[in-house]
Amino acid sequence: MSSSCIEDLSIHDNQWYRIVHEMLGMADIEINGSRPFDIKVNNPDFFKRVLQEGSLGLGESYMDGWWECERLDTFFHKVLHAGLERKLPHHLKDTLRIAAARLTNLQSKKRAWIVGKEHYDLGNDLFAKMLDPYMQYSCAYWKDAATLEQAQEAKLKLICDKLQLQPGMTLLDIGCGWGGLSEYAARHYGVSVTGVTISAEQQKMAQKRCEGLDVIILLQDYRDLNQQYDRIVSVGMFEHVGPKNYPTYFSVVERNLKPDGLFLLHTIGSNRTNLSVDPWIDKYIFPNGCLPSVKHIAQASEGHFVMEDWHNIGADYDRTLMSWYERFQQAWPELSERYSERFERMFSYYLNACAGSFRARDIQLWQVLFSPRGVEGGIRVTR
Repeated sequence: MSSSCIEDLSIHDNQWYRIVHEMLGMADIEINGSRPFDIKVNNPDFFKRVLQEGSLGLGESYMDGWWECERLDTFFHKVLHAGLERKLPHHLKDTLRIAAARLTNLQSKKRAWIVGKEHYDLGNDLFAKMLDPYMQYSCAYWKDAATLEQAQEAKLKLICDKLQLQPGMTLLDIGCGWGGLSEYAARHYGVSVTGVTISAEQQKMAQKRCEGLDVIILLQDYRDLNQQYDRIVSVGMFEHVGPKNYPTYFSVVERNLKPDGLFLLHTIGSNRTNLSVDPWIDKYIFPNGCLPSVKHIAQASEGHFVMEDWHNIGADYDRTLMSWYERFQQAWPELSERYSERFERMFSYYLNACAGSFRARDIQLWQVLFSPRGVEGGIRVTR
């Protein structure tokens, strides 16, 4: 239904319209306005759906074509900067989901494999076209970089330098993805790497990528690891661990790290300590995920490690996500042979919403460096 049809339905007399109009006005966003971040509404039921269902209704109605926005990233930046997400109603399902997270372990060993099957196993073709040659599906480091390839390689170097890798060392890569970091560390630093993933598709590509290198890629849960390493790294995996498993996670890392070792945790982080997860992201992108807070990490690591360094590069994730979105759009004509138009809208919404969130500094990206007993004399950490 076109915007002109909406006018014919006298939607300005609709109470739902008036509420949404007022809320969006707080973020300087107009309904059917002319600016790139204004929204174009195609279905008059959009307003009621968003107010009744919150974030889930906003995302699903976009997937259904009920509304459009030329610059979704700017839309979300403005919405989050104005704090509108806190004004949306909490749907009963969201309340029940949070209650379930408190009572049950949504990231148990059995459930931990869900995200691997539903997201990371979407297809290597999709991610290969969207990501850089190292297939890094995590925040790049743009300090001195001009391209995504440069920024992701800079991120890999930053991690390896922070870990002070030396030839002959053993490195455990928890949540190794498609093996890019494992390959980079083995090839450029001469270390022996064991990578662990819960995605069968990732394991296949990682094994192929690392052929001929001193790298082993395992398909298993991190809780089953029981071998000591000189260094441990975990990039973009802690978001799937869940608060109920944080103590176990740090116990596992401590068990597998030599007394004089180093551990680097690279994770998206929340500004607030709670169990709230965006319901649309939980349903369509990362099932059972939960973003840790500073408090979560500090409390769970206490008694296991000395925190040597904490580095926030969250602002760099905005540029990373927009680079992914640009590549996704460029590859869509070819990808459309396998994926539906609804999937294209879903994935575009996801990338832009996340970019807007990082731009608004609503969420962060932390690299935290730990040692079991504290490094004598301290560490001069690479930046």
